[in-house]
Amino acid sequence: MVYLLLLLVPGGLVAAFAFIGYGFGTLGRIGLRRADRMVWLRAVAALMGAATAVLYVWGLVHLVGAVMDVRENGADSELLRPCRTPGWEERAQDPGSADYTVRYLPIRFVCESEDGEGHVTDAVPGYLNPSVLGFALAGAGCAGAARLVSRRPGPRATREPSH
Repeated sequence: MVYLLLLLVPGGLVAAFAFIGYGFGTLGRIGLRRADRMVWLRAVAALMGAATAVLYVWGLVHLVGAVMDVRENGADSELLRPCRTPGWEERAQDPGSADYTVRYLPIRFVCESEDGEGHVTDAVPGYLNPSVLGFALAGAGCAGAARLVSRRPGPRATREPSH
Protein backbone atom coordinates (compact mmCIF):
# COMPACT_ATOMS: atom_id res chain seq x y z
CA MET A 1 0.00 0.00 0.00
CA VAL A 2 2.95 2.32 0.64
CA TYR A 3 4.06 1.85 -2.97
CA LEU A 4 0.88 3.62 -4.01
CA LEU A 5 2.72 6.79 -3.02
CA LEU A 6 5.02 6.30 -6.00
CA LEU A 7 2.02 6.52 -8.33
CA LEU A 8 0.01 9.20 -6.53
CA VAL A 9 2.72 11.86 -6.30
CA PRO A 10 3.47 12.09 -10.06
CA GLY A 11 -0.20 11.51 -10.89
CA GLY A 12 -1.22 14.40 -8.65
CA LEU A 13 1.33 16.68 -10.27
CA VAL A 14 0.12 15.74 -13.76
CA ALA A 15 -3.48 16.41 -12.67
CA ALA A 16 -2.51 19.80 -11.23
CA PHE A 17 -0.81 20.87 -14.47
CA ALA A 18 -3.78 19.60 -16.50
CA PHE A 19 -6.23 21.63 -14.41
CA ILE A 20 -4.04 24.73 -14.64
CA GLY A 21 -3.72 24.31 -18.40
CA TYR A 22 -7.47 23.91 -18.82
CA GLY A 23 -8.34 26.87 -16.59
CA PHE A 24 -5.92 29.39 -18.02
CA GLY A 25 -6.07 27.95 -21.54
CA THR A 26 -9.83 28.36 -21.75
CA LEU A 27 -9.71 31.95 -20.55
CA GLY A 28 -6.79 32.73 -22.84
CA ARG A 29 -8.45 31.20 -25.89
CA ILE A 30 -11.80 32.94 -25.40
CA GLY A 31 -10.51 36.13 -23.83
CA LEU A 32 -11.22 37.60 -20.44
CA ARG A 33 -13.83 40.07 -21.67
CA ARG A 34 -15.64 37.67 -23.96
CA ALA A 35 -15.94 34.85 -21.45
CA ASP A 36 -19.38 34.43 -19.96
CA ARG A 37 -20.29 33.27 -16.48
CA MET A 38 -20.19 29.58 -17.38
CA VAL A 39 -16.66 29.82 -18.77
CA TRP A 40 -15.48 31.71 -15.70
CA LEU A 41 -17.05 29.15 -13.37
CA ARG A 42 -15.43 26.27 -15.27
CA ALA A 43 -12.04 27.98 -15.22
CA VAL A 44 -12.28 28.71 -11.49
CA ALA A 45 -13.39 25.10 -10.87
CA ALA A 46 -10.33 23.87 -12.76
CA LEU A 47 -8.02 26.14 -10.76
CA MET A 48 -9.61 24.93 -7.51
CA GLY A 49 -8.97 21.39 -8.72
CA ALA A 50 -5.34 22.31 -9.32
CA ALA A 51 -5.03 23.73 -5.81
CA THR A 52 -6.60 20.55 -4.42
CA ALA A 53 -4.14 18.37 -6.33
CA VAL A 54 -1.11 20.46 -5.29
CA LEU A 55 -2.08 20.38 -1.61
CA TYR A 56 -2.77 16.65 -1.76
CA VAL A 57 0.65 16.04 -3.31
CA TRP A 58 2.21 18.21 -0.59
CA GLY A 59 0.62 15.95 2.00
CA LEU A 60 1.88 12.89 0.16
CA VAL A 61 5.40 14.33 0.18
CA HIS A 62 5.16 14.55 3.98
CA LEU A 63 4.01 10.92 4.07
CA VAL A 64 6.92 9.87 1.87
CA GLY A 65 9.31 11.61 4.28
CA ALA A 66 7.81 9.81 7.28
CA VAL A 67 7.90 6.43 5.51
CA MET A 68 11.51 6.96 4.45
CA ASP A 69 12.41 7.90 8.01
CA VAL A 70 10.89 4.66 9.28
CA ARG A 71 12.61 2.60 6.59
CA GLU A 72 16.02 4.14 7.30
CA ASN A 73 15.90 4.57 11.07
CA GLY A 74 12.98 2.48 12.25
CA ALA A 75 14.92 0.00 14.34
CA ASP A 76 17.24 2.46 16.06
CA SER A 77 15.24 2.46 19.29
CA GLU A 78 12.10 1.24 20.97
CA LEU A 79 9.77 3.59 19.08
CA LEU A 80 9.55 4.47 15.39
CA ARG A 81 10.97 7.94 14.85
CA PRO A 82 7.85 9.51 13.22
CA CYS A 83 5.79 8.17 16.13
CA ARG A 84 7.68 10.31 18.62
CA THR A 85 5.02 12.94 19.08
CA PRO A 86 4.32 14.75 22.37
CA GLY A 87 3.65 12.14 25.02
CA TRP A 88 5.56 9.40 23.22
CA GLU A 89 7.51 8.52 26.36
CA GLU A 90 4.30 7.36 28.07
CA ARG A 91 3.22 5.41 25.01
CA ALA A 92 6.63 3.74 24.83
CA GLN A 93 6.14 2.42 28.39
CA ASP A 94 2.88 0.79 27.31
CA PRO A 95 2.93 -1.68 24.44
CA GLY A 96 5.48 -0.19 22.05
CA SER A 97 4.85 1.03 18.56
CA ALA A 98 4.78 -2.12 16.48
CA ASP A 99 3.88 -0.85 13.05
CA TYR A 100 2.48 2.05 11.09
CA THR A 101 -0.26 2.63 8.56
CA VAL A 102 -0.44 5.22 5.80
CA ARG A 103 -3.94 6.58 5.16
CA TYR A 104 -4.69 8.42 1.94
CA LEU A 105 -8.10 9.95 2.69
CA PRO A 106 -7.62 11.90 4.89
CA ILE A 107 -3.85 11.94 4.57
CA ARG A 108 -2.43 10.47 7.78
CA PHE A 109 0.51 8.59 9.22
CA VAL A 110 -0.86 6.33 11.97
CA CYS A 111 1.37 4.56 14.49
CA GLU A 112 -0.10 1.32 15.75
CA SER A 113 0.83 -0.26 19.05
CA GLU A 114 1.03 -3.96 19.82
CA ASP A 115 -2.34 -3.92 21.57
CA GLY A 116 -4.12 -2.66 18.43
CA GLU A 117 -4.42 0.97 19.48
CA GLY A 118 -3.30 3.64 17.05
CA HIS A 119 -2.56 7.35 17.13
CA VAL A 120 -2.17 9.88 14.36
CA THR A 121 1.20 11.59 14.24
CA ASP A 122 2.04 15.10 13.16
CA ALA A 123 3.97 13.90 10.09
CA VAL A 124 1.33 15.61 7.94
CA PRO A 125 0.63 19.25 8.90
CA GLY A 126 -2.79 19.85 10.39
CA TYR A 127 -3.82 22.43 7.80
CA LEU A 128 -3.53 20.07 4.82
CA ASN A 129 -6.62 17.89 5.14
CA PRO A 130 -9.07 20.78 5.77
CA SER A 131 -7.48 22.75 2.92
CA VAL A 132 -7.77 19.84 0.51
CA LEU A 133 -11.42 19.38 1.47
CA GLY A 134 -12.16 23.11 1.19
CA PHE A 135 -10.63 23.49 -2.27
CA ALA A 136 -12.30 20.28 -3.47
CA LEU A 137 -15.72 21.46 -2.29
CA ALA A 138 -15.21 24.93 -3.76
CA GLY A 139 -14.19 23.41 -7.10
CA ALA A 140 -17.16 21.06 -7.09
CA GLY A 141 -19.44 23.98 -6.25
CA CYS A 142 -18.10 26.03 -9.15
CA ALA A 143 -18.44 23.08 -11.52
CA GLY A 144 -22.01 22.50 -10.36
CA ALA A 145 -22.85 26.18 -10.76
CA ALA A 146 -21.39 26.13 -14.29
CA ARG A 147 -23.58 23.14 -15.08
CA LEU A 148 -26.67 24.98 -13.84
CA VAL A 149 -25.78 28.10 -15.82
CA SER A 150 -25.29 26.05 -18.99
CA ARG A 151 -28.82 24.60 -18.70
CA ARG A 152 -30.48 27.98 -18.20
CA PRO A 153 -32.41 29.07 -21.31
CA GLY A 154 -31.83 32.44 -22.86
CA PRO A 155 -29.14 34.31 -24.74
CA ARG A 156 -25.57 33.71 -23.69
CA ALA A 157 -22.37 35.47 -24.52
CA THR A 158 -20.09 34.01 -27.15
CA ARG A 159 -18.07 31.11 -25.82
CA GLU A 160 -15.80 30.62 -28.79
CA PRO A 161 -14.17 33.40 -30.76
CA SER A 162 -15.67 33.87 -34.19
CA HIS A 163 -13.27 33.87 -37.08
